[in-house]
Amino acid sequence: MNRLILSAAIPALLLGACASGPAPMEVPALSVADVPRPLQTQPPHMPTDLTPAGVRAADDHLALEDVHGTEAMAFVAGENERSLAALTGDRRYETFRQQAFDILSATDRIPSPSFLGEGIGNFWQDAANPKGIWRRTTLDGYRSAAPRWEAMLDLDALSRAEGRDWVWKGADCLAPDETRCLISLSDGGKDAVVVREFDTAARSFVDGGFVLPEGKHRLEWLDRDTLLVATDFGPNTLTESGYPFIVKSLKRSQTPGQATEVYRGDIGDGGYGVSPSVYRNKDGAVEEVLFTRPLDTFRAETWRWVDGRAVKLNLPERVGVHGSMGGQLVFSLDEDWAIPGGTLPAGALVFASQDRLSQPEMVSTNGDPAVVFAPGPRQSIDSVRVMSDSILVVVSDNVVGTLKRFNLVSDRRGHSEWRATDIAVPANSAVGLGDSSKSRGEVFVSTQGFLTPPTLSVAEISTATVTELRSATAKFDASTHVVEQFEAASSDGTKIPYFITRPRDLPMNGQAPTILFGYGGFQISFPPAYKPEMGKLWLENGGVFVQANIRGGGEFGPAWHQAVLKENRQLAFDDFAAVAADLHARGITSPRRTGIYGRSNGGVLTSVSITQHPELFNAAVIESPLIDMLRYHELPAGASWIGEYGDPRIPEEAAFIARYSAYQQLRPDTEYPRVYITTNTRDDRVHPGHARKFAARLEAQGHDHLYYEETAGGHSNDADPVANARRWARHYVYLSQQLMD
Repeated sequence: MNRLILSAAIPALLLGACASGPAPMEVPALSVADVPRPLQTQPPHMPTDLTPAGVRAADDHLALEDVHGTEAMAFVAGENERSLAALTGDRRYETFRQQAFDILSATDRIPSPSFLGEGIGNFWQDAANPKGIWRRTTLDGYRSAAPRWEAMLDLDALSRAEGRDWVWKGADCLAPDETRCLISLSDGGKDAVVVREFDTAARSFVDGGFVLPEGKHRLEWLDRDTLLVATDFGPNTLTESGYPFIVKSLKRSQTPGQATEVYRGDIGDGGYGVSPSVYRNKDGAVEEVLFTRPLDTFRAETWRWVDGRAVKLNLPERVGVHGSMGGQLVFSLDEDWAIPGGTLPAGALVFASQDRLSQPEMVSTNGDPAVVFAPGPRQSIDSVRVMSDSILVVVSDNVVGTLKRFNLVSDRRGHSEWRATDIAVPANSAVGLGDSSKSRGEVFVSTQGFLTPPTLSVAEISTATVTELRSATAKFDASTHVVEQFEAASSDGTKIPYFITRPRDLPMNGQAPTILFGYGGFQISFPPAYKPEMGKLWLENGGVFVQANIRGGGEFGPAWHQAVLKENRQLAFDDFAAVAADLHARGITSPRRTGIYGRSNGGVLTSVSITQHPELFNAAVIESPLIDMLRYHELPAGASWIGEYGDPRIPEEAAFIARYSAYQQLRPDTEYPRVYITTNTRDDRVHPGHARKFAARLEAQGHDHLYYEETAGGHSNDADPVANARRWARHYVYLSQQLMD
């Protein structure tokens, strides 16, 4: 299987406190306990009845949940007009837009590579091709300074010909020759996609080939004439979140309605829908077929397809499968796993035979299952690639990347053990793994940092060596800045690490305009990466950027994430407030000069931060956000996240959610900073109603705010560089107005 990667998504980090700047100043330890606690008086729009019916009855902006409703679109038009006047009318806007566009469309960017047959594939967008071109070259050509690219699919031309706003969502190509690919296209950037079969040899869609209508599909190639598909098969085939729970075998020339069912979950399942996985050896032959049945956001059953029937594997419910090696499965544990003979720890990478896992009862013998690697308390497994006889792993150590190859070796007595070989990568940097090829024994590797542009290399697994392919050019002047790492004490005493990118000679007088970024959810790590738009539009203009590694992420393994699930969510918000307070205590910035930015789950964080601690901030970019947490499960695809936040339909869970849900916690007598809320009409992952209703309630209570809703692009904001440049320009104009003016 072959999927394109985006180098901008590869985690990255540069620690410069010791090497590139002065020693950090010592300040007294500051706890979030020193920060005023949230107000305790009842806000006027908090329902007295927290049942779904009671919450609905207390909501005076329900009409804004109708995505294309007349009232909703009139609201969007009015808000957009007012906000665009304030943002695009600013003297800085056009400069910011042009600078962002130049970065996003620059022809000297590293073309993100994927292995494609005997060559290299790449999806490319620039000024001439804003929708993008899927193209290929040889590996030798890719290594050269000026590759000769052959275009296979032009999305700009396709969009014009079909009258659609096509957005590229990836290609899945069938090994070993990878000439037949399933192309996913989104109309306007939605998560829902149309799938079409493409022939790379003919450079055209296959006449009479596989085609799936728009939907949130889960699919894999089984062979050249068969797909395993989980999709909308008609009435009662989707969960309440809108995801499929049935897998069928779809033969060439069949319609989805004619496909044969091979696995079924349940309509009451949570998470993101049942999904098939097909694992192959280096020659492209199928090794294993698995079905993952999510029970909620993080718990799932794992089933193996054997001789036409599904067999449940004896795996824990919190597990992440990375691949197969012969008859062995490689997976990581997100919970302790008690098996006969001992307990395997959460966070560990494990190797076990499929046959043993398929037995009715787990029996551990002769090192099966075996721990390949168990991270320490400040470590985590960041990414894994399973090869033919080796496992390549990025291990994050206090948010610094290291790269290790693991091989199974035997000693003189015939006992086998996993042996690690360190692969040299730049010190004090984050490491990201891109596409891999079992047949070639190679993996693309990226390293980068806040002030260091990405470098792309290829790792040769057999020799444990890394060869540099190309380095990105700098997009802003980083010579005047340093990166430091500090810690802040949260409300329960937990030390929360954060990174500061600041001018080297910054006076510690509390006057630095500072953006504080956070996410804190879904076990997603945010080690610092090279952010060229931020560097050009913010750092070069004297700003400071801070990234907080609050709990909820995966920086220190599953425990770091699980510490703030459901009833403990307040701790993540306390972590973020503690970092802000620590920045102020160090004299780096002050409430007047501090702004926050978060999107998606980060929108929960930023909206709650504003309502709980308005005294700490003077700006907030709240993008593609969840905000109405008492109704999030009723807005598609909200119910899939119940494992993260809790279920508002359960009284005790509604009670702890209500204590922080920003939409209900707004108060007319509290002074909030002028916030900027932005979302997308075609966001089918986080419903735009969250952002609309929050803006409407701010307006009704007399609070100054800005609201802008883009009409295309979806949740990922990956439609094209033209729209994305405008987006970044609006963000940084607003932040400059609030923090620099």
